[in-house]
Amino acid sequence: MVFPKIGFRGSSAPDVFVSRKIREEAVDHLESNGLKVEVNEIDSKLPKDVLIERTKGKKGLICLLNDEIDRELIEECEKLEAISNIGGGVGNIDINAAKEHNITITYTPGVMTEATADHTFALLLGASRKIPRADEVARNDEWGSWEVLKSPMGINVHEKTLGIVGLGQIGQAVAKRADQGFDMDVIYIDKKRKSDMERELGCKYTEFNELLQESDFVTIHVPLNPETKHMFGEKEFKKMKKNAILVNTADGGIIDEKALAKALKNNEIRAAAIDTFENEPIINSELKEIKNKLILTPHIGAATKETAHELSMMAAKNLIKALKDKKTSDKIN
Repeated sequence: MVFPKIGFRGSSAPDVFVSRKIREEAVDHLESNGLKVEVNEIDSKLPKDVLIERTKGKKGLICLLNDEIDRELIEECEKLEAISNIGGGVGNIDINAAKEHNITITYTPGVMTEATADHTFALLLGASRKIPRADEVARNDEWGSWEVLKSPMGINVHEKTLGIVGLGQIGQAVAKRADQGFDMDVIYIDKKRKSDMERELGCKYTEFNELLQESDFVTIHVPLNPETKHMFGEKEFKKMKKNAILVNTADGGIIDEKALAKALKNNEIRAAAIDTFENEPIINSELKEIKNKLILTPHIGAATKETAHELSMMAAKNLIKALKDKKTSDKIN
């Protein structure tokens, strides 16, 4: 196997390893603060043994949510002092092992909120108005003059009911767009009722079964954990409206992909739009066979230039602070 090339600037040994390409200005910022940086120049995930080998001897690591930073890596990389995780959580890192080895962990909360909420609504609108099919019809000259019963015919979003699964930062941003932009009735579930958000966003707390039964659109914004794994399966799809549309820009694995394919093929729900998958970058073959009822995007919920800049710079600044004085507002331990 040929591994991605690794490069660093300068003649002395690097202090920091960056597991995936980040914005150049963030690398410059690290170096302007006296750090020598080594970067995985090709944007692909490194095999675990290579990641360990490249991190050895470094005091700082910038990594992504899909890099496995487990006990083995932490114990092998004895000089590691700080890990700057790019993402809204640290589920990929063995926190206990890091604490045992006095390694500071930071992350980048809130940065992806608005971009992900935008993408959620892009998928919701695309699925409701059958945008991919409409593009195909236009390009293939499969249409004539305007008609009342024009095909492909979608459904309205305006004044429909949106069910939000998880009213965290992204869920709140989606609720705001739904309420203020589309006059939607917003209902939600969360671990705790959020009365302040209900007043601010005009949403209503409900139970999961009621949300499934009442929603015209359902968007998912909870993290993947044992409690949420396959939260949407055959039983849940049967409870949803026949005309319902499901959107997932949260973690893959929350949806049972085989059950989703079955529900779409059997017309149990109208459509779905999915940005994350259980075994990325591999997508379930049954899902890929479904064309007009399913939109698939390659985990691009936060893929905007502005977000990439902010993520890169925050990760760099967090690492600098952690290495210099162990103080950063986005510190986990």
